[in-house]
Amino acid sequence: MPDRPTASPRLPAPNGGAFQRQIVFWLAALLLFILLLWLLADILLPFVAGLAIAYLLKPLTDRLERAGVNRLAAALVIITVVVLAIVVLILLVAPILGGQLWSFIDNIPGYVTKLQSLLSDPSRPWVQKLVGAGFNTDKGVSDLVTQGAGWLTAFLKSLWSGGRALVSLFSLVVITPVVAFYLLYDWHTMIRVVDSWVPLRQRDTVRALAREIDAAIAGFVRGQSAVCLILGSFYAIALTLTGLNFGLLIGLLSGVITFIPYVGSMTGLILALGVAVAQFWPDYTSIGVVLGIFLLGQFLEGNVLSPKLVGESVGLHPVWLIFALLAFGYLFGFVGLLVAVPLAATIGVLARFALRRYLESSLYTGEPTA
Repeated sequence: MPDRPTASPRLPAPNGGAFQRQIVFWLAALLLFILLLWLLADILLPFVAGLAIAYLLKPLTDRLERAGVNRLAAALVIITVVVLAIVVLILLVAPILGGQLWSFIDNIPGYVTKLQSLLSDPSRPWVQKLVGAGFNTDKGVSDLVTQGAGWLTAFLKSLWSGGRALVSLFSLVVITPVVAFYLLYDWHTMIRVVDSWVPLRQRDTVRALAREIDAAIAGFVRGQSAVCLILGSFYAIALTLTGLNFGLLIGLLSGVITFIPYVGSMTGLILALGVAVAQFWPDYTSIGVVLGIFLLGQFLEGNVLSPKLVGESVGLHPVWLIFALLAFGYLFGFVGLLVAVPLAATIGVLARFALRRYLESSLYTGEPTA
């Protein structure tokens, strides 16, 4: 959330009793939503994924409709093209990535042994000074790898168990495009229906908050998705051309986890450098090239891609976003990861609105209410 609240139009406040009843009502609705999310997490994945796809593709559908294309036809064509593109991409890339993933897992013990030997080499005392004289490399690195592997296994298991009970791969592939199509086609109708449910006295306030929430979500989700796609392609191609083992896998993974600010880029950098050192040592040039690729990627992200595609003010502080992704991912599995950003943006907007109301209230100013 931003450090200071943004200005907003002064809106008439409802009377105290009605306002308190509305607060109770919306808090109860929020608790009911969280309860349903927790209870139905095992079957929500296709629907949440379809909603995410529809939200990402809505601007394109609206543009085609404004150009004179029937919305039904526009939604059908867009979903068909997206599904075909995903299927072709999976058929082309999945076998390669699957092979690299299993090969990478098989080579982890060899990489760990190589790194251990480099850290414990007595001809390089500066390494011992760097990591600490009391650092036991054999035990320390082994324990680190064991803990990391255990954490990764538990994390993947939690994501899988979050959807495996009732949602199979078949249902995800079949239901998600259908849900996305109907949401694209009926998007504006659904918005009008929901808008008609809002109390008349608070309709302007709710609309203003909804626009602010949409701007925050769109600014980050659509923009950051484009950043991840561009960086993932850049890292994958560049690392593969350098001859780094599993360069395609590491590059694409680095691009995907760039969705998490700072954590994603650092994870990709450490993973790539670890493989580079184990593979190229003592070829400092090749290791430096791998490091340079990530430094260039970070420069492009911070100075070109993020300012142009994401924007400077989307209302999501990196710390708040990281917390939301970890918390919702832990609680709800993969579904939680999908809804973390929209819910974090919504909570941020509502928190800023509550802060503005507090700063305007007599509780803060000390002035009696009229």
